Amino acid sequence: MLKSLAAAAALAVLPGLAFADSLTSLKNQPPNCAQVTFLLTDGTVLAQGGSDSDFWVLTPDKTGSYINGTWKQVGSLQSGYAPNAESSQVLADGRVLMEGGEYNFGNFALTNLGAVYDPVKQTWTPVKPPKGWQNIGDSPSVVLADCRFFLGDKLHKRGAILDPTTMTWTAAGYNGKKDFNAEEGWTLMPDGSVLTFDVKAHPNSESYNPTTQTWTGLGSTKADLQEPDCFGNCCLNYPPKNKCYFPPGEVGPAVLRPDGTVFATGASSHNAIYTPGKGWAAGPDFPNGDAAGDSFATLLTNGDVMVEGNSGTLYLWDGVKLSSTGLRAGGLMTVLPNGQIMIGGSEVYTSSGTYQASWQPTISTSPSKITRGQTYPVSGTQFNGLSQAGGGMGDEYQSSTNYPLVQITNNSTKDVFYARTHDHSTMAVATGSATVSTNFDVPSKVETGASSLVVIANGIPSAPVSVTVK
Repeated sequence: MLKSLAAAAALAVLPGLAFADSLTSLKNQPPNCAQVTFLLTDGTVLAQGGSDSDFWVLTPDKTGSYINGTWKQVGSLQSGYAPNAESSQVLADGRVLMEGGEYNFGNFALTNLGAVYDPVKQTWTPVKPPKGWQNIGDSPSVVLADCRFFLGDKLHKRGAILDPTTMTWTAAGYNGKKDFNAEEGWTLMPDGSVLTFDVKAHPNSESYNPTTQTWTGLGSTKADLQEPDCFGNCCLNYPPKNKCYFPPGEVGPAVLRPDGTVFATGASSHNAIYTPGKGWAAGPDFPNGDAAGDSFATLLTNGDVMVEGNSGTLYLWDGVKLSSTGLRAGGLMTVLPNGQIMIGGSEVYTSSGTYQASWQPTISTSPSKITRGQTYPVSGTQFNGLSQAGGGMGDEYQSSTNYPLVQITNNSTKDVFYARTHDHSTMAVATGSATVSTNFDVPSKVETGASSLVVIANGIPSAPVSVTVK
C-alpha cells in the first residue's frame, strides 16, 4: 500500500547519520547464550539460556556496571517444558511469568505449558493454561494497568486474564475483535487500553478496553505493516490433533513514546505513527529495503525509539526522523537501570541523549532510616515510567520494564545496591500527577551509614533522597 504523501512529506529518513553512541560487549558473556532477558525488580537480569529450559542471572558489580557483571545459574523449567518464542512478562509482585511457546524442545508445537519464576527462591513453578486452551504458542500478552496478566489466543478470537494473586484464569470478554491474535503485538496506552494493529486483517488496527472488555476499531494504519501471507504449501502441523496452521505473515514491534504517540514498525519496510485522538499516519520507510518483522525495539531514556532492522542495523526514531546509527547488533533489547540497553544478553548500547526532567519519577514519601532485611513503602509519581519501553518482538518474548526499581548508593563508598521492589500499586504507564507506590526489601548486604535513595523507571532516576541504613 502506498504511503500517505501528506504524512510522508513531513518525515525524512537520514541513513548514515553519525551518533556518539556506542556498543560494548559484556566482560563476562552469558554462559549459554541469552534468548530473552528480563530486568528483575532487584536490579539483576534474568536470561533464558540456549537450552530453552535453563536460566541465568546477571548481577552488576558494586559500581552498578552490567558490563562488568557476573552470571549465576538459577532454577530450570519443569520437565517437559523447553519453550522458544513464548509469551512472557514481569509481574507487579516481581515474579516472571512465561506462557506457551511457538516451539518446545525445538519442535513446532504451540505448547500450552507455562511457568512462573520466584526471584527470591530462584525457582520455577508450573502454571496451568486457561480452561479449554490446548495451544498458546507465541501469543500476545500484556500486564494491564491493574496488574493482571492479559493473554490473547493465537488461533482464536478470545483472550484470558490471570489474577497473579490467586493464579487463576478468567475468560476475557472479546466482543468486536476483527481477527484472531496470531503475530499481533499489544501496546499498553496511558488510558489503560491496549493498542494492536492486525496481521490477518491488515491494515486494520484495534483497541481493547479492559473495563468493558470490548474491542474497538481504530481504522487503517495507512502504511501496510504486514509482510505477505504465506503462499503455497506452508501448512505447519501442531499437536494435539495435528492441525494445520497457515502463518499470516509478520509485522514489527510498536513502542509508546513520552509524547503519547506510538511508533509501529513493519515487516514490509513501511512504518506508521499512531496519535491518540487523531489516528494513524504513514511514517518513513526503512532505508535500503530493510524491515523489522519479528525483530526488536525499545525506548531510550531520551525518548527515541531504537529499532533493530532485520539486517541488524540499529535505527532511531525521534518523532521526526528515522536515522541509522551505523551500529549493528542482534537480539532482544532490555532497558537497564542505568539507562543503557542490553542487547541479546551479550552487549550494551549507551546513548548520548538524556531524559527531560518532567519524565522523572518523583518521591513524595519514603523512610529516612531503613534496616537491613526489612520492607518499607515508598510513594510518589511516575514510578512506572511513560511507556512499557518495548523489549520484545510484539507477539512473543515480551519483557516490558514499566515498574519501579529502588537503588541505594552509599555516600562514602559510592557502592550501588538494589532493593527488590514488589506489589506495585499500579502497572499503568504515564500516570502523571497521580500518587503511586511500591514496597522495597532492604538487602542484607547493603552497606550501612548515610546513603541516597532513588526510584528508577525505564532507566530514568528520580531526584535522590537521603536515607540512613542501619
